[in-house]
Amino acid sequence: MIKFSSYLVLLILGLLTIVHSCKHDPVVPQTGDNPLETSDSCYSDTVYFVNDVLPILVSNCALSGCHDPVTAEDNVILNNYNNMIQSDVVTPFDLGDSDLYEAITETDPDKIMPPPPASPLSADQINTISTWINQGAKNNFCEGCDTTAFTFAAVIEPIINSSCTGCHSGATPSGYLTLVDYNDVQTIALNGSLEGVITGATGFEPMPFNANPLPDCKITQIINWINDGAPNN
Repeated sequence: MIKFSSYLVLLILGLLTIVHSCKHDPVVPQTGDNPLETSDSCYSDTVYFVNDVLPILVSNCALSGCHDPVTAEDNVILNNYNNMIQSDVVTPFDLGDSDLYEAITETDPDKIMPPPPASPLSADQINTISTWINQGAKNNFCEGCDTTAFTFAAVIEPIINSSCTGCHSGATPSGYLTLVDYNDVQTIALNGSLEGVITGATGFEPMPFNANPLPDCKITQIINWINDGAPNN
């Protein structure tokens, strides 16, 4: 068996050396024909594309070999709002006419997205996307969050799930690192790797890989949680 110390080294290397199969392009909120709607506050009853939906798409769909601008599988590109709309996979207020929703809820393994061996989206991620479509599939963004709220279950885990697990899960996780449960996340939190990659500290590969960094508020929430001992709360 691998010694525990060696296991930690492998975890750190997994964060620093990312497998190219999970590479995606940097994502910038798009305007053009679909101006970005910005709110000074984030309301709990609203799903925001840039804050909530785009991280899920970037981590699970806009990958090399799938729906990034280079591959554009089935002529679908999901790396930003305009490309998604132009790909005609979402119909505002209509789940039944939204191919994106149909693909992520498929039961046929030959049709479901993300395709095996990648893990399917979680129920929470599917609910986020479906709620956003039902609310009009807007190109919207909100600023700020509560940095004093940083429990693992309510705050940290959802951030990890939306921005990290698309690459770090399944049969072939990027960098041989899985981030699918509390123990996985706690390990890299306590050894300093998590803070290093989300802040782009010297010696660390910035994460999410080749994408926009997490919003400052979310980074602060994660750091506050780490400084609190990374509890399973």
